[in-house]
Amino acid sequence: MNSHDGPGRWIGASLLRKEDRRHLLGASTFVADVRIPGMQDIAFFRSQLAHARVINIEKPQGLEGKIYTLADLGDIRCLDAGPELVTFRTVPHPPLAGDRVRFVGQTVAACVAPTRAEAEDIAQEVILNGENLPVVVDAVEAIKPGTTTLFDGWQDNAFIHAAIVEGDIASVADAPVQMRRQFRMNRQATAPLETRGVVAYWDHRLDELVVYSSTQGPHVMRLGLAQTLGLPEHKLRVIAPDVGGGFGGKNRLMPEEIAVAAIALKCGHPVRWIEDRREHLIASVHAREHYYDLTLYADRTGRVLGLKGELFVDAGAYSLWPSGPFMESSMAARNLPGPYRIQHLHVETHTVATNKAPLGPYRGVARPGACFAIERAMDELAHELEMDPVELRRINLVRATDMPYRTIGGLMLDTGDYPGALEAVVDMVDLPAIRARQKQGESDGRRLGVGFAVYTEQSGHGTIEWTKRKSRVVPGYESATVRMLPDATVHIMVGILNHGQGLETTLAQVAAHELGVDPSQISIRHGDTNATPFGFGTFASRSIVFSGGAVAKASSMLADKLRAIGAHLLQSPVESVSIRDGAIHAGVASIPLSEIARAANIRPEMLPSGVAPGLEVTATYEPPDSGGVFSYGVHAAVVAADPETGKVEILQYAVAEDCGTMINPMIVDGQIIGGIAQGIGTALYEETPYDTSGEPLATTFGDYMMPCAPEIPQIQIKHFVSPAHNTQHGVKGMGEGGAIAPPATIANALSDAFRDIGARFSETPMTPRRVSEAVARAKGEAT
Repeated sequence: MNSHDGPGRWIGASLLRKEDRRHLLGASTFVADVRIPGMQDIAFFRSQLAHARVINIEKPQGLEGKIYTLADLGDIRCLDAGPELVTFRTVPHPPLAGDRVRFVGQTVAACVAPTRAEAEDIAQEVILNGENLPVVVDAVEAIKPGTTTLFDGWQDNAFIHAAIVEGDIASVADAPVQMRRQFRMNRQATAPLETRGVVAYWDHRLDELVVYSSTQGPHVMRLGLAQTLGLPEHKLRVIAPDVGGGFGGKNRLMPEEIAVAAIALKCGHPVRWIEDRREHLIASVHAREHYYDLTLYADRTGRVLGLKGELFVDAGAYSLWPSGPFMESSMAARNLPGPYRIQHLHVETHTVATNKAPLGPYRGVARPGACFAIERAMDELAHELEMDPVELRRINLVRATDMPYRTIGGLMLDTGDYPGALEAVVDMVDLPAIRARQKQGESDGRRLGVGFAVYTEQSGHGTIEWTKRKSRVVPGYESATVRMLPDATVHIMVGILNHGQGLETTLAQVAAHELGVDPSQISIRHGDTNATPFGFGTFASRSIVFSGGAVAKASSMLADKLRAIGAHLLQSPVESVSIRDGAIHAGVASIPLSEIARAANIRPEMLPSGVAPGLEVTATYEPPDSGGVFSYGVHAAVVAADPETGKVEILQYAVAEDCGTMINPMIVDGQIIGGIAQGIGTALYEETPYDTSGEPLATTFGDYMMPCAPEIPQIQIKHFVSPAHNTQHGVKGMGEGGAIAPPATIANALSDAFRDIGARFSETPMTPRRVSEAVARAKGEAT
């Protein structure tokens, strides 16, 4: 942690977000707002077949020059995607289909016209002639002997099989309590407010390809595009303007981005593609689809001894660059023990290819599924033992005195008080009052239930951790350039990307703390590979740790120079001066930073000997690599469920969370609430089902349900603050945590509501139909 004598009033302040003004005025610039003279629109012809051998693609006569197939794009290199493991099966993922199509919605041809409507008209005339092949849609069935394989030469449909083994599970094989359960988290879309979009053109003045993209990581996307297109990186500029949400779904190199860029190199004029909502729902990054078959071993006091099972992750038809789907199963397996003192773990994981859209990261990445499985299992075990689920967690949770604690999954929990957070939410929902109300019963016949779930959220994991994962891109650092202008205002250039996190505000607060200026004097610049230092983008709850660390480090270095110049101008020893409130102070004397900035930038003769002109510092920050830092929390929900209709209402929702030092508590609250809204979607509404022919069944918002304002309850939040020991200012990332626990929390509340009849809630989303069917099964009424 930095110890210099900053003003200490910006870190922890709930400032209004800088970026909100332009959004509220409707003055933002998203990809769809970019207008380039001569620009034409692209519409993709997409496969309507789930699995077929391509015989030929018919282009309508007279329109051949407006239609691009894979052969028309030129020399395209399909990048290997996934971990650098010999056991991982890599397969080419072409931007437009080659000899096979493997899911409904796969891009087959790109049609170019002056307007999107005209391009769509052309696409409707394209014909794909294909030989239908058997379709694989069930990840468990997909790896059984005799199942059709999606790729030639594969023995089964697994990208990879891997085992996570810690301790000795055989040593608890005779445990007095052994409970087996299955849990399923179904497939979702990421559904950001702004869909994906790409604009590409050749800039003749700068002799470079310019690509505007709604992406979370422009520098990494430039790297991937350059390799795919065979361009030197200095001839490729990627710009991410305002991005209307990403949640992980805009952090992979997608076929449409490659195709649009390749067409721009061919056609001689700017081209644009804006994803429509149907395209997004059927062919953009999908997420979540996990199936768990677990056995818990415990003693009769409720102490959980070991965990064994299998995990199947349905990865869809292709592996997305750079990291592919492997981390989904690995992260889920390692997070399965949760923050519990379980001593033995054996999980067989299977990352499986099916005829569905590719799986990618989505807010929480693997942990919502793992949390759902272990937290549901803990409640089921409590029911088996006729214990209160809260008491079972008290027995098993890692204690504050255990910190730092290495879980059996290999995760090093650094600081915190997990039992304290549990007690806090028990008090927030007033558990004794709920139990008393349950005994009285609801006058409308609904059943009342309360559920709890504990989660951890790893962030700030750097080079060693990513190298262990065999990642092709190792996001182990971030850089920041801090530049003070002659009037003492500040530009800060960073490699991360703000797409709703409030980073333009929080990074300005970090810099203001170090520089002794008001955050309003600081402008954060990001999203342009030609104007910002290299960075890996915003994902994995990493930005405040990495980019915040780089900004703090560079700002501190610049503050040192400001103090040196100020001491010279005040004729005081440098060790006697401090920086605060926009000035350098030495006792009762002071000099404004604007005078120092003027001297450093335009009056170099005023500088002390040995101090170079200018006020610009670039610093790179790599956190100490101990496996990252861990935010955590406990969620509690009180629900009322109608046993006949299955309709669920959330009456109360409470969170006790700890993300270390809060730079801006209001933004922390906003991230928590937004994450919970998405978690409620996973729990109760959102699903992308497929039929047995591989046809997606939720292709519009008429079929794909999402929570809206009436479905989001008031959320109570209590903050614990356990600063990290190894990050700048003790921060921990927390952007994903809100989305991790709600499915488990709400399922546990439903289980509690129907505990007397033994209804089980083991699959998301818990739609009215699934809830009413679970109740009917428990009553023996299901047909």
